[in-house]
Amino acid sequence: MKILIVEDDPLHRAYLHEAVRAALPECDSVTEAEHGTQGEELARQYGFENIVLDLQMAVRNGIEAARTIWKERPETRILFWSNYSDEAYVRGVSRIVPDGAAYGYVLKSASDERLKLALRSIFIESQCVIDREVRGLQQRSLGQARGFTDAEYEILVDIALGLTDRAIARRRHLSLRSVQNRLQQLYDKLEVYHLPGQEEGRFNLRSRAVTVAMLRKLLNYSALEKAESELQEWLGRG
Repeated sequence: MKILIVEDDPLHRAYLHEAVRAALPECDSVTEAEHGTQGEELARQYGFENIVLDLQMAVRNGIEAARTIWKERPETRILFWSNYSDEAYVRGVSRIVPDGAAYGYVLKSASDERLKLALRSIFIESQCVIDREVRGLQQRSLGQARGFTDAEYEILVDIALGLTDRAIARRRHLSLRSVQNRLQQLYDKLEVYHLPGQEEGRFNLRSRAVTVAMLRKLLNYSALEKAESELQEWLGRG
């Protein structure tokens, strides 16, 4: 067995290297990459089937790297190891996991024993392992507990990109009324509205919704960076 570690922090790479060696005596070799692009290249060149991947890296983040790796080798087992349990990251991972793929999402705050269990469960037993905090976000992202459906989340991202209602309708192949209904659902779930007795024009509800979403970690830089790239592709086709 061979393991690829993709992590931009040298201390974290060293810790992961030791953790892999301790948890997986079956491992013959451990290779390290300093960022997502290098990780993609090594995975492609050497056909790694087991990868530990940081999510937030300065040069190509973990979601983008995993998307490329899984596109080329959907059977690859990936353990995401991250400081972040933001819904934006959880959604980003959930959207790209191939059907039937074994993967994990473990926070860097997890205990050594938890990390060891995740490494063995994913790479030896091909079982998925998701930290409890992250699992709760996944459930909400599926529409539970006043979470957001994928359709509502798309609208949230579009207004963060600055698209008008009519532009969103064209992009998402919706009627203008459908867009406006989904916006209202967003406002309700984010609790963004004009309160009784307040001046009607006190808030721009669209801008306020984006601010609240950022504060609640529904959106982050990586999610918007990817969304901006997809928007430019759509504009180029128009």
